[in-house]
Amino acid sequence: MIRTIPFLLALLVLVAANQPVLGGVAPGKAKAAATCQTCHGMDGKATVPTAANISGQQKGYLIAQLEAYRSGKRQHEQMGIISKMLSDQDIQNLAQWYSSIKVTIEMPQ
Repeated sequence: MIRTIPFLLALLVLVAANQPVLGGVAPGKAKAAATCQTCHGMDGKATVPTAANISGQQKGYLIAQLEAYRSGKRQHEQMGIISKMLSDQDIQNLAQWYSSIKVTIEMPQ
């Protein structure tokens, strides 16, 4: 019995980590339309030269960067302002949306 507890805990963590965010990508898509699309596009492909392409980026990375902008650990005039208007849930939703976009890569010949 005692040996199965660590196994069950590990299994529970794996299952929880693979669960979709409540509401799917719709809340992130809506927030992206209202907040991000001017510079990053709805598809995450930058529309201005000073913005990053964020489509298909890892969810954890997007969360970490938005939190860093919000806290001031990462500096960018525009992103500092925008990120301060985002709630924790907004950040989760945006990361879910942009990370769910599939990106294909073509190597040069």
